Amino acid sequence: MFRKLSLIAVLLATPVVAQEKAFSLKAPEILVKTGFLKHLLPRFSLKTGVRITLSDDSTEAVFGSTGTPVFASGDTVWHLSKTDGPYTDAFEKWLLSDIGKRTIEAFARDGKALFSADMTKAVVAEETVLTGDAALGEKVSLTQCGRCHVVNDSNRMNAIGSTPSFALMRTFPDWQERFETFFMLRPHPAFTQVTDITEPFAAHLPSPIAPIEVTWDEVEAITAYVGSITPADLGAPLQSQ
Repeated sequence: MFRKLSLIAVLLATPVVAQEKAFSLKAPEILVKTGFLKHLLPRFSLKTGVRITLSDDSTEAVFGSTGTPVFASGDTVWHLSKTDGPYTDAFEKWLLSDIGKRTIEAFARDGKALFSADMTKAVVAEETVLTGDAALGEKVSLTQCGRCHVVNDSNRMNAIGSTPSFALMRTFPDWQERFETFFMLRPHPAFTQVTDITEPFAAHLPSPIAPIEVTWDEVEAITAYVGSITPADLGAPLQSQ
């Protein structure tokens, strides 16, 4: 009888499920499309046993313009911001380790490494002068962006008042990333196409307005133009009494 009761107790006991070693990561589409993450993430998982899932809604870990600088591509320095935890901490530590840096720099196309793990050079690169055609950027901005945003004084009376001006957005700490990836930020994906980068509009979901159509060179030109304008003067911060 005792054996039977013991067996029943074991069968009715709630099983202990091991916690999966995993976390989710958010990354801009422009980074995902390079194929770099398909190279990087599986190698981290193979080394540590921690699985990383890409998610547009992740708050556990994000590649972007804030946090710890971990690698660079051209003039763009990519940072990792994350919540504290054993797996996200391990990912950051791995990216900054010698093996992580070698993995980053091993990703190449046509024999040329596309990413650098040398953060000494990367931090300096953040201040590098933009190389896009600013004159072209002003023209494209007025044509494509001026329907909503105040680009400069020439379209001040034609823009939508509820949208931020270029001069205002120039005050944002992450203004460069915002302009380089604006086509991925709401509401732009609904009506913006970047040649050879964005997917065509679904046949059953056409753009609700006349679409914005630009090339990547024009995106760089717009960014260069914004870099050349004077940020809006927002005045001195309010002083508490």
